[in-house]
Amino acid sequence: MKSQTTTLLNVFAGLLLGFFIVGLFAFKNRGLKDNEPQLKYYAPPLPNQISFAEEKVPLERWDVKERFDRELLFNYYNKANVLYLLKLANRYFPIISEQLKVNGVPDDFKYLCVAESNLLSGARSSVGATGFWQFMSGTAPAYGIEVNNQVDFRHDVEKSTDAACKYLKQAHQKFGTWTGAAASYNCGQGGYASQVTYQGTTHYYDLLLPEETNRYIFRILTFKHLMENAEELGFQLKPGDKYEEIPYKTITISSSITNLAEFAKENGTTYKMLRLHNPWLRGKSLTVSGGRTYQIKLPS
Repeated sequence: MKSQTTTLLNVFAGLLLGFFIVGLFAFKNRGLKDNEPQLKYYAPPLPNQISFAEEKVPLERWDVKERFDRELLFNYYNKANVLYLLKLANRYFPIISEQLKVNGVPDDFKYLCVAESNLLSGARSSVGATGFWQFMSGTAPAYGIEVNNQVDFRHDVEKSTDAACKYLKQAHQKFGTWTGAAASYNCGQGGYASQVTYQGTTHYYDLLLPEETNRYIFRILTFKHLMENAEELGFQLKPGDKYEEIPYKTITISSSITNLAEFAKENGTTYKMLRLHNPWLRGKSLTVSGGRTYQIKLPS
């Protein structure tokens, strides 16, 4: 009798468990179906017209329109990156724009800086290009950037922007357009010049270039469109969300510093904060010779 009762209880428990599992799956499936209409994605609309450095982009051409559309689609849905760029831009764009203006380079080139480094001073490519404007260590000195085992001004936003301006003005004089100058920033003046000679045109939109350079200008244009029309495109930031320029004071260094950590403590800060304020410092000491000086930023 006890055995029969136990068997009946086991059967009953099994039935209850079976009903529970079936009900659970039915609930989950119903929930998924109810939510399905919310999972819709739309292609962001292309602007009717756009320019780079006051040079018109021929969006009426199907090849140009589709290349721009590709970059816009890929970057529009990378929403976290766009929001982060908008936060960083509040800190760095005023500095970059001022240096571009001083050097006589169009303000749109700040978006080339975005395309190169995402406004990160420590950005480094797979081939070793480094800093805001992604200079190689071998070519940086030619444009006035000091690079050695103690300092690397590719990480300094002002000095690297000045260096980029030197390159871009040189390329603009050579190729006749700012668009061509920008494209050569990706493939090199020699690479761009060889394609211009072979294909018989200096017009970027008529040239067949390496794939990365084919996409390069459209990547820049995408960041310009997204960042200049952020709110309209749904990227919402409150004023307090944006990163402000970090307050600092500057001191002039005319003699060597043997220990940067001790130097930081003597000046009321830490080695970490010293490096964050001066990302161009790369070692644990700073050698100063030949009557030169360095400007070091400290927390104010």
